[in-house]
This record gives sequence, C-alpha cells and structure tokens, in this order.
Amino acid sequence: MGILYILLGLVLLVVGGDFLVRSAVGLSFKFNLSKMVVGLTVVSFATSAPELLVSLEAALNGLADISLGNVIGSNIANIGLVLGLTALLAGLEVDRDFFQFNWPVMVLFSFALYLVLLNDGVISRAEGIGLFLGLVLYLILLIRRTKSKKKSEQIADEVVSDEVTQTSYFKIILWFLIGAAGLYFGSKLVVSGATSVAQMLGVGDYTIAVTIIAVGTSIPELAASVIAVVKKENALSLGNLIGSNIFNIASVLGLTAIITPIDVIDPMILSSTIFWLLGFAIILLPLALIKPFRNFNRWKGLLLFALYCTFIAFTVL
Repeated sequence: MGILYILLGLVLLVVGGDFLVRSAVGLSFKFNLSKMVVGLTVVSFATSAPELLVSLEAALNGLADISLGNVIGSNIANIGLVLGLTALLAGLEVDRDFFQFNWPVMVLFSFALYLVLLNDGVISRAEGIGLFLGLVLYLILLIRRTKSKKKSEQIADEVVSDEVTQTSYFKIILWFLIGAAGLYFGSKLVVSGATSVAQMLGVGDYTIAVTIIAVGTSIPELAASVIAVVKKENALSLGNLIGSNIFNIASVLGLTAIITPIDVIDPMILSSTIFWLLGFAIILLPLALIKPFRNFNRWKGLLLFALYCTFIAFTVL
C-alpha cells in the first residue's frame, strides 16, 4: 500500500505542478509581465512546487530527513539521471553562461547548504531567509543578464506558450484550484507512503526520500528532456537543469526552513550524501572542458548515469 501511495502521490504532484504553472503564468500576464521575466521567475518557482510541498509536509510532521532527502536527491537526480540520460540520447551543448554564471552559482549554493548543515545540523529560520535572499539576488542578476541577450525572447517563447498567456480569469482560477489540490493531496500521499515503505523495508525515511521520492519529483525535468530529444529540439538547456538545482536549495529548503526549521537526523546526510551532491555539481566543469569541448556527448552522459546508479546502490545497500 505504501508503494501505491507514493506512486499515486507522485502522479498528483506532477499533474498539480503542471496546472499550477499554467495558473501562475496566466495570472502573471494579466499584470503585463514580459515572457522573459515570467519564464525566469514565475515558472521556475511554480515548477519547484512539488519539491516544496513534499518538503514542507514532511518538516511539519517532524520528518526532516524526507525534507532534506527530497531536495538533495532531486538535485543529484537532475544531474546524474536527467542530464545523464539526455546527453546519452542526444548530447547537449554548453554555452558561455555555464562557465560565467550558472555553474558557479549552483556550486556556491551547494557549498552554502553544506556549510549550513555542518554548522549545527539545523537549517534555522535565519539561514532559510539567507538562502531565499540569495535566490532573489540570483534572479535579479539572471534577468539583467538575459535582457542583454538577443535570444532572450526566443528562450522565453520556449518556456511560455501563447495559449497560456491569453487565457481567461476563470481558467486561471480553475487551474490554480486543480494544481493546489493535486499538490496538497499528492504531498500527503508521498510522505505517508514513504514512511510506510521505510518501515516495511527496515530502512530510514531518508533512504526512500533520496531515491524514490527524489526521482519522482524530478519527473517533470526528465519528461521535458525526453520530449526535447524526440522532437529534436534544444528546448531543454543545461542552464534550466542548473537553475532547477538552485531553486531546490534556495526556495524549497529556504522557504521550508522559514516556516519550520529543518533538523538533520540521519547521520548519512553529513557523512556521505552531501558530498555526493557537491561531487555531482563540481564534476560538470571538468566534463565540459574535456573533449569534445563545451559539449556533453554520449560517453559523458553514460558516465553521469553510471555515477548516479552507483550513488543509488551505495545509498540503498
């Protein structure tokens, strides 16, 4: 029954997240925000909603391991699983922003999370505010950088469809209600199912969160990358995946900690998993520099995927 709860909960999270994105984007355009700003801010926040609801639900129920495991595992999955499979299927080019902005910021936030956890094993409200303010600064810099680029509106068009920009208030409200309900009930089912499966298998809640739940909440990114490969479009960029990792740390853990501080319970987080997170973040730079230069080809994708499988085996066994 626990597995069924998790699967049903993940479906509700994915569907709920999709409707919330539509609602948020539609409402944003009622305030005449540009596609670029909406694509970089509103969409990014809304697509982090599944992770946020799961982490918040877990933290409020005293299950901090699920909160942390969900975010850390999702970030590792975005690189090892999603980027690995995308590169393995079709390859992915690396632009200048990766070296100059996206990668350094992701590594900075990853190390910030490590230092916060290392300090006293708690993400306090003050530290949550600090993470979230860091995200605000990141978004300001990101918007300024994107405005100066010729392809900014083209990029925004890939993220935001015209259908959503011209919708009615009725649809916006309906989408919001469907999305909110899906996220609310989905998060409860996932957390309940995770604790049930953990007890059944005799493992910690954290192990389930960093594996099954993390992969589940990364489904939107994985689906987007598979669709891009099938359509032979470069709709999914390396920057989008890195941006997702930044949002997971700064917005999901930041906002959750502001509402209720997050304690580290499972010792494996500080002794092992956080270093996997840092390792996956750091390894992207040398891989991008190795021939073929500025390209994640099939063998690099295979390496990332193999490392992810190793991480899963190490965590479970």
